[in-house]
Amino acid sequence: MNRSPFSTLRAATLAATILLAGGAIGAAPGSLLHKPAPDFVRKDIQGQAVDMASYRGRVVLLTFWATWCAPCQVEMPHFVRWQSEFAPQGFQIIAVSMDDDAAPVVALTRKRHVNYPVVMGDERLGILYGGVMGLPVNFLIDRHGMVAGIFKGGSHLDAMKARIRDLLAAR
Repeated sequence: MNRSPFSTLRAATLAATILLAGGAIGAAPGSLLHKPAPDFVRKDIQGQAVDMASYRGRVVLLTFWATWCAPCQVEMPHFVRWQSEFAPQGFQIIAVSMDDDAAPVVALTRKRHVNYPVVMGDERLGILYGGVMGLPVNFLIDRHGMVAGIFKGGSHLDAMKARIRDLLAAR
C-alpha cells in the first residue's frame, strides 16, 4: 500500500502528540513493558540499602520524579495513601529522585511525610530503565519482577490505581 507523504506526516504528528501529552501507557519501541524490571541496589536518603531484587513477590510502583516537577508533587500525596492502603496486600513504592542534590529531596519528603524508600537516581539508572526522558515516569512491576505498566507524565492516577489493584489481586 502506498502512503502519501501527507498521511505519513499526519501519522507521525499524531504519534508525537500522544507521546508529548503523556499518554504513552504501554509498549513503545525499546520499552520494558512485559520484560523483567532491571535490578539495582542503591542507598535510600536514610542510608538504607534498597535492592530491587528483594521486592520479588510484591507489586512495586517504581516512580522516577524530581522536586522541581509539578506533576510529581501532585502524585506524592496519592502515593503516600496508596503505600499505606495497599502495603498489607504486598505493595511497595520505591521513588527514584532525579534531582542533582539530596538536600531538597530530604526536605520535601519530610514535609510530605513520604512513607516509602527514596533513592537518588542518575543518568545511568535512567538509561537502565529505557532512558527516562521527562518526569514523572512510573513503572508498575508485578510480583514476578516483570514490568506490567508504564505511565509517562502526570494525570494517570486512576489508571495506575486500577492496575495496582489488578496486580495485587493476581497471585
